[in-house]
Amino acid sequence: MSKQPLANREIIIEFYPIGNYMKVSAMDVETLTEVSVQGPVNGARETLKNNALKRLEYVMKKKGLI
Repeated sequence: MSKQPLANREIIIEFYPIGNYMKVSAMDVETLTEVSVQGPVNGARETLKNNALKRLEYVMKKKGLI
């Protein structure tokens, strides 16, 4: 199994500020699996993105999609 199972997949990332928080959604286009995470609105976007991708990977593994 690859160390980066989401590497060859098309993933849509969306950043949506809500007050002092940033909601980050990640969706796998093939399976339509979507997850969201929250963090501080002034947090590093790369960190928020990586957290969303890790959660997406976890959910997809749990569902047996990857």
